Amino acid sequence: MPDIDLFRLFAGLTLLTACAVLLGRLFGWFRQPPVIGEILGGLLFGPSLFGLIAPEAQAWLFPKTGPASAGLALVYQLGTLLLMFLAGIQMRTVYSRQDGRAVGIIAVVGMVVPFAFGLLLVQLVDLSGAMGEAANETALTLVIACAVAIMSIPVISRIMMDVGIAGTAFARVVLSVAVLEDIVLNVVIAVALGMVDHGKHDTFGAPTLLGVSSGYGSAVYHALVSVGFFGLVAALSSLARRIRATRPRPTGKDRPTGGVPFLLALVLTAAACCLFLGITPMYGAFVVGLAAGRSHCTTAESEPAKAIHSFATGFFIPVYFAVVGLKLDLVHAFAPLYTLLFIAFACTVKATSVYVGARWAGRTRDNALNLAIAMNARGGPGIVLATLAYDAEIINATLFTTLVLSAVVTSLMAGSWLERAVKNGLLPRTDGADAPPSLLSTATRRPEPVEAVTS
Repeated sequence: MPDIDLFRLFAGLTLLTACAVLLGRLFGWFRQPPVIGEILGGLLFGPSLFGLIAPEAQAWLFPKTGPASAGLALVYQLGTLLLMFLAGIQMRTVYSRQDGRAVGIIAVVGMVVPFAFGLLLVQLVDLSGAMGEAANETALTLVIACAVAIMSIPVISRIMMDVGIAGTAFARVVLSVAVLEDIVLNVVIAVALGMVDHGKHDTFGAPTLLGVSSGYGSAVYHALVSVGFFGLVAALSSLARRIRATRPRPTGKDRPTGGVPFLLALVLTAAACCLFLGITPMYGAFVVGLAAGRSHCTTAESEPAKAIHSFATGFFIPVYFAVVGLKLDLVHAFAPLYTLLFIAFACTVKATSVYVGARWAGRTRDNALNLAIAMNARGGPGIVLATLAYDAEIINATLFTTLVLSAVVTSLMAGSWLERAVKNGLLPRTDGADAPPSLLSTATRRPEPVEAVTS
């Protein structure tokens, strides 16, 4: 890489990292989701501000093509892989078998109904203007349905910790439902991305070797491969645990120290396998995280997980969210009315579905309403969905901006509502001592600052 391109890459990464971390901590200090501050840090250097004031300087520092652009894209992709891996590990940490009936009913009603309404929206409303260059209507339909149904574990986990309710039965229900929803929706997202990736990379991988065509054949192939990959990794993980159980556990100086390189190698191997199979590599990282989280040696509190969490949330993940902000164009790709209508539709469908499910499960009106607002937060997963779909050219810049803003607005709504509910005595407060740790929640808490982490 020429020195000038290397300079632009280092300068751009320095600015993005510094602004993302500082603004993330600032938002966390005011008990707001730090991921919003990280996105804002990138937004400052994108076409919405820096590009508006000094377009030539912005284009020089953050070129869209060339070695500097490729270097930034690599860091961005690694950030996505690590984010999804940590999200997978987090699943076991927050999962609870208590309140099984309520969790099952709320998860089914709160996910299936919004997903169905998302599918219906595409049929009733002409969204061809939101379609990306991939021009795949089926993939667009799946993305919009997921955008309506998705919710965030990291953001809502952080919010509940901040307001002091993370150790309550309410929090257990919210996080347990989120676990089930995220697993199912990640499979659907992998199918949508795989359908268009086949079209973009038609000279490489299993789809080409098998002669998989576009359309319904492609959808069936990617659905089967996504589920099959999940099952294979789960089976291998179970086999590894059984083998490990027959051996004595090392302690002290005999404990192996290669956990971090091994886990990172697994993540990269899974990502490469997924690319060959024609599904998104981020799905592979998520599934490996799920499998690792089931292991007693690789929980959210294990040393390897903490080490990966430390450097991922200190650099790669903040840069990832900053690049999301860098891609946002609030000048040319922001449709206020379109965004407002979509947010209103998504919030109404999701919150109503969760409320109905909670009432069906026997929850009180106040508790059902609090669950409905909490589970409406889309946060990091909503942003990841938007960026993956935008990078795959399933959606255009306008819908990308809409989906990111929906994630931001719904997260802010959930935080404000739950804080007010606690103040008014509608939710019991705990001291957080028994709260599940959140690897993906970030920044600082008031009144005492703590170590920064990411949402």
